[in-house]
Amino acid sequence: MNPIEEALEIKDQIVAWRRDFHMWPELKYEEERTSRIVEKHLREWGYRIKRVGTGIIADIGEGEKTIALRADMDALPIQEENDVPYRSRVPGKMHACGHDAHTAMLLGAGKIIAEHIEEFNGRVRLIFQPAEEGGNGAVKMIEGGALEGVDSIFGFHVWMELPSGVIGIREGPFLAGAGFFTIKLKGLGGHGAYPHLARDPIIAGAEIVTALQTIVSRNVSPFETAVVSVTAFNSGTAHNIIPEEAELKGTFRFYSEDIGKLIQRRIDEISTSIAKAHNIESKNEIVELVPPTINNREMADFARKVAEKYGLKHADVPMSMGAEDFAYYLQRVPGAFLALGIRNEEKGIIYPPHHPKFNVDEDVLYLGTAMEVALAKEFLR
Repeated sequence: MNPIEEALEIKDQIVAWRRDFHMWPELKYEEERTSRIVEKHLREWGYRIKRVGTGIIADIGEGEKTIALRADMDALPIQEENDVPYRSRVPGKMHACGHDAHTAMLLGAGKIIAEHIEEFNGRVRLIFQPAEEGGNGAVKMIEGGALEGVDSIFGFHVWMELPSGVIGIREGPFLAGAGFFTIKLKGLGGHGAYPHLARDPIIAGAEIVTALQTIVSRNVSPFETAVVSVTAFNSGTAHNIIPEEAELKGTFRFYSEDIGKLIQRRIDEISTSIAKAHNIESKNEIVELVPPTINNREMADFARKVAEKYGLKHADVPMSMGAEDFAYYLQRVPGAFLALGIRNEEKGIIYPPHHPKFNVDEDVLYLGTAMEVALAKEFLR
């Protein structure tokens, strides 16, 4: 069984699945239709199924070793702007991060593996996960038993920074840890003509925005990598009214857990102190969403050898400040998170994830399927 030849034979089916999922996107923990379709096929192919909410754990084969392959299924609250026959049919929802492609690729791998399970000396587990986009669906799947008995795990993400068809592999830190923060300020409203009678939360908020930029430049070593971004500042309704309240929102990214904790502490200290200096009340909510995604070096090297054995193009992929809850799997089981290049300028496939014109080069999705099958076959050899 040659994984590339097998995947090429069902290339059109993989694309058809992807387009179907793309037309009917579902947000985190709402993946009812998607998971029903996935489960239906897996049962037909002989998989043993366990449901975890809208997630699916599917096993096939027997043996001492178990490899897990994971795909995420959820979409984003974005209105699609692509003019394609398979554009989203659901207003305000879109697969703008490629999870439709991930699901289709792994479904294709599941089909091939089932047809050749006698060639796999062990157990293959497929994890179809909900709620990667801010819902920490990986945690729910782990709590539901997704990693029980698993020796290694691999996942894929389509990657706009790599040319179409190139598999990106990186050992060690790959994606950043991420967190969100919300800072609510409450002062005293008043007339814009009499600011001395008010306690202005906008002035305090503006100072906080500026001061937060010093966390990375003045608190984090220049040999470390971190980001703090304020992405929302909401306050006021009129030209001549000083509002009573203001709210800031943002995100922070890091590769070291110590740096992540430092950033959280400094966000709280800076915002609280500035608010106090302006006689403003401050209520801070600071949440670490996911840890850094750190690939096991041995498993990353294994992935390179598998790609080379089957003639799949591969390249080192740079670190990214994006985040992925696949990190939770890697904290518990050796594995690697891989990238599949989809950038194709001739086709106009150039827009980044979470953009309303994001799209994927469907002609290379079968290569992701082939790599998933090859990883399972070689790991269980």
